[in-house]
Amino acid sequence: MLVALTGTPGTGKSTAGELLRIRGYTVVEISDIVREGKVTTVLDEERGSLEVDTDELDEAIHRELPSRDAIVVGHLSHYLSVDLIIVLRCRPSVLAKRLSARGWAEAKVRENVEAEGCDVILVEAVDSDAEVVEIDTTELPAEQVADAIEEVLAGEREKYAVGNVDWSDEVMSWF
Repeated sequence: MLVALTGTPGTGKSTAGELLRIRGYTVVEISDIVREGKVTTVLDEERGSLEVDTDELDEAIHRELPSRDAIVVGHLSHYLSVDLIIVLRCRPSVLAKRLSARGWAEAKVRENVEAEGCDVILVEAVDSDAEVVEIDTTELPAEQVADAIEEVLAGEREKYAVGNVDWSDEVMSWF
């Protein structure tokens, strides 16, 4: 099964992915595919980020993983042709602290916090043909996030069904 592990930056994707790799799973980071030059990128100077053609990325992933048995980690992984999408979520106020602690510019922090608050990645994932679940990482240590992902991989979907995470109370407080 090919699984996308996605979410807004700062939700714990890479940390959980590394723990899953240690536990024996095949894990591929999209950022490694990009860094290795396996897809074309264009710098978006205004936003200070690289733009990636997701169709080209999908082809590169399928070349790298012909067996289709792996976890693909990255905030674009939900755009790939996968069997299951796991969206990691984090309360926007906590996410802001995590991203600020990384030294991110205030505008970049705000852009990502707003995206999380408005469920952007979740909505994009649900719009795909894959099954989608979501895990709230706000108060979970990384090991427990990896445990929850393993539960999902073992078949537990109801506990992590879409709609169990709701930031509307916090988002409404912004106005």
